[in-house]
Amino acid sequence: MLRKKNEVLIPNMARRKTLSTQVAEDLAQKITGGLLTPGDKLPTEADLCDRYEVSRTVVREAVARLRSDGLLISEQGRGMFVAEKMPSQKFEIDEDALEALPETISLLELRLSVEVEAAALCAKRRSQEDADRIRKEMERVDSQHSDPDTVEIHYDFAFHLIIAKASGNPFFYSFLSFLQKIIVPRYRLSTLVSQQLKDSYYERIHDEHEAIVVAIEEQNPVAAREAMRSHLKNSLARLRALSSAAGISDGIQVEDPHAQKLLQDILSECLPDPAAGA
Repeated sequence: MLRKKNEVLIPNMARRKTLSTQVAEDLAQKITGGLLTPGDKLPTEADLCDRYEVSRTVVREAVARLRSDGLLISEQGRGMFVAEKMPSQKFEIDEDALEALPETISLLELRLSVEVEAAALCAKRRSQEDADRIRKEMERVDSQHSDPDTVEIHYDFAFHLIIAKASGNPFFYSFLSFLQKIIVPRYRLSTLVSQQLKDSYYERIHDEHEAIVVAIEEQNPVAAREAMRSHLKNSLARLRALSSAAGISDGIQVEDPHAQKLLQDILSECLPDPAAGA
């Protein structure tokens, strides 16, 4: 059970952490500490808003993070429940390295360097089943036109994962799968797109997706590479525009310790263990 409303729920949290991070971390501690046990139902969204004294958006982002971490599961018509089986993780990335917009931009730059080549390899190696699956996922994602207040900026991440999986190189897929839980819940789409412009935004993204899919279907690695590069560069430009509007520097230096740690952790996760092949 959660503590009573008048108790201090989030003690001694670092100032730079967002409210959603604080709520997610506090709930995660209750789960891992046994205060919330496997199969327990999470309080309603309204109840959590009341107890933590935060908005619905904050609670939704916190819950989305816990779902992506495998700590919570959703049951249709019943609500959120603590997962019966706790996920195992090899290591954790410092959340402080991911909270700021400049670091989010740096992560997207890292994605760009990987996904451009993954798209080219996908075009070269994909099977017909792969191509059909990729188009089907694109059509699913692009047909939704969801309320920008309810979806993340990287709402099309599943589309990118399918392309990486069809590249024939399992490390592309494992790399992006690892990044998914830390890059997707960063910002709501409404941070960039107003309700009035959402339809034109979704149509523009669909055009970018279509160019990628057509190149893959035509087995044209050069076109697939360029279409993916254009798509991710456009995403970068949108985030940099947001960063500029907020008066924030649009990148971090190579010497930054957070960037070094992030890269080291990613490499240690994605590169094979030399001892495994001994």
